[in-house]
Amino acid sequence: MTDRDRLTEHVLQGLTRPQKALSSAWFYDDEGSRLFQQIMALPEYYLTRLEHELLRSRADELSRWIDPRCSPIDLIELGSGDGAKTLSLCQALAQREVDCIYRPMDVSAHALADLSRRFDTYLPRMAIEPVLGDYFEHWPQIAEGRRQVAMLLGSNLGNLDEHGAVKLLQRVHSHLRPGDLVLLGLDLVKDPAMLRAAYDDSQGVTAAFNLNLLTRLNRELGMDFDLTKFRHYASYCPLEHVARSFLVSQVDQVVHSKTLDRGFVFHAGETIYTEQSQKYSMASIEHLARRSGFDNTCTLTDARGWYAITVWHRLPFTPSQQTSI
Repeated sequence: MTDRDRLTEHVLQGLTRPQKALSSAWFYDDEGSRLFQQIMALPEYYLTRLEHELLRSRADELSRWIDPRCSPIDLIELGSGDGAKTLSLCQALAQREVDCIYRPMDVSAHALADLSRRFDTYLPRMAIEPVLGDYFEHWPQIAEGRRQVAMLLGSNLGNLDEHGAVKLLQRVHSHLRPGDLVLLGLDLVKDPAMLRAAYDDSQGVTAAFNLNLLTRLNRELGMDFDLTKFRHYASYCPLEHVARSFLVSQVDQVVHSKTLDRGFVFHAGETIYTEQSQKYSMASIEHLARRSGFDNTCTLTDARGWYAITVWHRLPFTPSQQTSI
């Protein structure tokens, strides 16, 4: 199935539900990727800065948690982007003379090209084997005697609810061997006002990022969304510890698709649910690890406790044998 076929099926299913929904996975066309680069530089969007700071300032400590004996490892980054956030960790591993193969995996050829140039410049001796495509369809074959370290950074796991996060982590678990590791970047629970502002910045870049999804559907599925008739809305629920983003129809309207040969009715005030971002406590991190078949070995946070990088060991039994807490 092509990406266009998958998008067509996704839109048909998502816009015919009682609560209309579209996945944030479709945000990242060229314009969406450009807008997200702007978001990461916004004063309200602290996540990227804190994660990069942790990876730089605690790189040596992380490398020792990952590989205390300097044994051969394969560093598999799921959704690597341009590799900027991982460079410090790879440099720390190289300084300790760890036999490391870095396997960045991403759906963007442009991002992997940028990554290759970055590593050629700053870490030319690092063995790199980029993988273009979905990570579960292209998981690399790892030689015996080498440990795997699967990394999912950027708080990307938070885009899934608990059921979806456990399902994804169990799929990762199935590709690992006992003693292999997972390294996660997770945003932590904090002031609700600060969290809401991160997804609704004062310059309107996040709004443009959300609305760009409709522009993509217009271009790729022949739809006729009028962006002036939709508005970005972001919320944060302190009870569930989750930020959510929506597109809100401002009027009664029908949006048509030439590709699907049908229309979709929107009432004034009706929403399309486009993104969620789960925030974690230390207790919920432990809970998620156990449900997914991992042991939470180490959790590092910034000085204010706003963001965490956590290292989990794969346990020698399947997630289904775990007991939920």
